[in-house]
Amino acid sequence: MENPFVFVVDDEPGIALLCNRLLTRAGYKVATETDPRKAIEYLKENKINLLLVDIRMPEVDGFEVIQHAQRLQPDAAVLIMTGHGTVETAIRALRQGVDGLLLKPFSQGNELIEAVKLALADSQTKRDAARTRALRPLFSVTEALLSETRREPLLELIVNAICGHMQCSQAACYQLEFESGKYSLLASRGFPASQLHLDLISRVDESPAPLFINASGPGDSTLKTHLSALGLGAVILTPILRPNLSMMLYAARAVGEPPFHESDLEMFQILARQSIAALENARLYAEQLDYVRKVEESQKALLQAEKMAAAGRLSASIAHEVNNPLQAVQNCLHLAGREDLPEEKRKEYFDLARTELERLMLTVRRMLDFYRPGASSLETINLAEALQYIVTLMSKQLTETNVTVEADFPAQPLAIMAVNSQIQQVFINLILNAADAMPQGGKLHITARSIRQGVEIIFQDNGNGIPKEKQTNIFEPFFSTKDGGTGLGLTVSYNIITAHGGVLEYLPDRGPGACFRIFLPAGGIQ
Repeated sequence: MENPFVFVVDDEPGIALLCNRLLTRAGYKVATETDPRKAIEYLKENKINLLLVDIRMPEVDGFEVIQHAQRLQPDAAVLIMTGHGTVETAIRALRQGVDGLLLKPFSQGNELIEAVKLALADSQTKRDAARTRALRPLFSVTEALLSETRREPLLELIVNAICGHMQCSQAACYQLEFESGKYSLLASRGFPASQLHLDLISRVDESPAPLFINASGPGDSTLKTHLSALGLGAVILTPILRPNLSMMLYAARAVGEPPFHESDLEMFQILARQSIAALENARLYAEQLDYVRKVEESQKALLQAEKMAAAGRLSASIAHEVNNPLQAVQNCLHLAGREDLPEEKRKEYFDLARTELERLMLTVRRMLDFYRPGASSLETINLAEALQYIVTLMSKQLTETNVTVEADFPAQPLAIMAVNSQIQQVFINLILNAADAMPQGGKLHITARSIRQGVEIIFQDNGNGIPKEKQTNIFEPFFSTKDGGTGLGLTVSYNIITAHGGVLEYLPDRGPGACFRIFLPAGGIQ
């Protein structure tokens, strides 16, 4: 913080003058006041960084001045000074959120300077801790927003997220209509739209910078009058500007509710960036859906239409899966770049960004596996031995989840030409899927036999099976029937088996549970 502004309030002119001289010499901007009532009026019009106030003053004591300061300028640090320090005074100061206590008289000038430095540092630490606590839930909000691809429900999610995370009673989302040059209300919560709100928005529309104002405290008197007319105590408006999109997000607290802090403005800007990413994601998804509809209408061949529809869904899903961690990384790097951020907080944000990048890399690797399973050398493998190896390898994990594997393999070798590591990957995916489908434990029956020109393998579990309405989509990319699944396991497995000239299919009529059948030709990849 460069040249912080310290406001000294003490009814003794000599003390006020001494503080002014010592703090000015130390490089601080200083203003003093000996009348506490005038000090309160000063706080209404002038922004300060620290209030240095005496406790014992006639008519209005220091604690009353502090109450007004915390209402008018909630981000200002508070340092009290007293010549009658008691345990009761210290306890009351702590309860009121004071950042430091200084005893008079000052034996040395540096005592005052050090106390001011500590109070400013403690205040910043409190704000950083509050910001961290408030920002953590925003990462989960990102996932919720980006998972909704329908515009109207997404707008409702955005205004609800604003009210929830900004702890405000009113929120709205406006969009600029380029033809008319006027803003229209898209979604709101807590208030009916009025011309007064639109007038307030027009003030922000003149500048790309957000508007942040409390009805009490320093700020534009015209805007504060505007807030009073609306019955509001605090407002934040932030514009969202894109080449083909101009929107305004609005958050407000009513009179009597706490004022907004500067940290609230930062949180609101992050929430705005998350919202625009989600809206852009929804727009891309809508465009892809529209494209798929046009393709389906124009194509006579049903098979070709289905392929194009799958391509559209894949494009939208990739945008969704990649936008999510990228937005989290952007937010982490934005926060880590603050110059006044403590080193441990910067490391925490970098660690969060690293986690999201690893998640993104995993998704990209799986997408690459989907497009090309990999070119490896063919070799002669015994499928019975490969299956037995995988079952043994996973035995500990299966035992812990109370899943029993019943294997039925013939004594003679089941030899085929294949890429061993890829075939083993398919077996692992199917066994893990079966285990996930039986969270309370169960049985997985695996049978393998030679049939004409190849080998057939059946994986049958006794779980809940796959709902009929989802069976046709299980091999599509990013489609998952379980919470937390990537939706790529079966897609990759299907691609591997197909590349080997085989067939991976779901048999819906074999219950209970799910049943998958693999056929692999003896000659391997065609």
